[in-house]
Amino acid sequence: MPTTVKLNHNKHQLERIIELLEEGSINDVRLFIHSLYPAETAHIIESLELTEREKIWSVIPPNVMGEILVKLHVEVATELIKITDRKDLIKATEKLESDDMLDLLHALPEPLLSQVFDSIAEVERKRLESALSYDDHTAGGIMSLDVLTIRADVSLNVVSRYLHKRGAMSETTDSLIVVDRNNHFQGLLPVTYLLTKDGHLKVSEVMNSNENGISYKMPTSEVALLFEQRDILSAPVLSEEGLILGQISIDNVINIIRNEEGHSLMSRVGLDEEQDMFAPVAVSAKRRAVWLGVNLFTAFLAAWVIGLFEATIDQIVALAVLMPIVASMGGIAGSQTLTLVIRGIALQQVNDANAGKILVKELLIGVVNGILWAIVVTIIAGLWFQSLSLGLLLGSAMVINLICAALAGATIPLALDKIGIDPALAGGVLLTTVTDVIGFMAFLGLATIFLL
Repeated sequence: MPTTVKLNHNKHQLERIIELLEEGSINDVRLFIHSLYPAETAHIIESLELTEREKIWSVIPPNVMGEILVKLHVEVATELIKITDRKDLIKATEKLESDDMLDLLHALPEPLLSQVFDSIAEVERKRLESALSYDDHTAGGIMSLDVLTIRADVSLNVVSRYLHKRGAMSETTDSLIVVDRNNHFQGLLPVTYLLTKDGHLKVSEVMNSNENGISYKMPTSEVALLFEQRDILSAPVLSEEGLILGQISIDNVINIIRNEEGHSLMSRVGLDEEQDMFAPVAVSAKRRAVWLGVNLFTAFLAAWVIGLFEATIDQIVALAVLMPIVASMGGIAGSQTLTLVIRGIALQQVNDANAGKILVKELLIGVVNGILWAIVVTIIAGLWFQSLSLGLLLGSAMVINLICAALAGATIPLALDKIGIDPALAGGVLLTTVTDVIGFMAFLGLATIFLL
């Protein structure tokens, strides 16, 4: 129910802003945009055409721009940055938290990046420059630099007074990070202990010293999995020496999951999750042309295989009618295995240790389903064309293709992952090529041998 409400809410907001833009009342647009959260404004901007985005952007005050920019896809944010006054952009960075600041800095062009750095205090500038060196797809690249640390040799009452004097703390903080004099990680103190434990106890007496931090090199996908498995809201990020570098909270992990879902969906058709839905036609067409070219090559390969059996098809026209059935069934069966294995790789449930068992299982499934549906298509094709031999050939080809589809669906993503290629991006194209070529080859080859 909450998801449905949110979707309807977003739909209503988009319909309302389009209505206001069409009416031409810029003041009403300003009032409506100012009533929204930054993330809601970002959603609206990404859902509008370029000229409409500029109208929306013109009514947004500089002190809110930064919060909106970090919620936008990189490509959309970059285009807005190009039309924004330099002074406004510098002002937009002033109230951002460190992790949001880093996200925005990654999108800034070099001349402006230098100007922003010049406006920041030297200590903060050095911290940000160091953080920018981390890979975006690692814990170091997504962590917040705003870390709340305490010492182990103080009492819980002292910690409480310190927090009260500080006056603010992240809403996602479930534990305080305990460090020694040299900022080395010592453990975690759950915030609830400040309310439930004797205030005279030392932090060292009640802290969880068995907790481990996250290496700054850990891939973001592993970070998300770790948060899920341990059911945590925040975790410290450590250097190789055990020094506190930053902290990752649950909102960072939600962004990881959202980005991974977008990547998985878009990469299936050769697109980037950061691509702008309303990018210029020439830009979008150029990007998609590459993917279409790859698919065209594989289509010609399948057509070439069919051409090898042109004489057979000329003599038995029914083969042309039945060919797509073999390829289609193989494609679906292979896609099921491919999706399962890609998911297993992403969740780190599939590796060299159990890949063999998965392969055997998928081959057995291919055999079972192949025989089952071979019987069905043999009966249907035999009755349709009044030819038992043609039905048997179709069924035999289906068994062969479903077994090969299972083999390809399991091995292709494993092989691609092994050589460092995203299985979600290239797996589908390779699988389709295999199932089409083998399906046509098996069906037409058997027909050539046994029917002519």
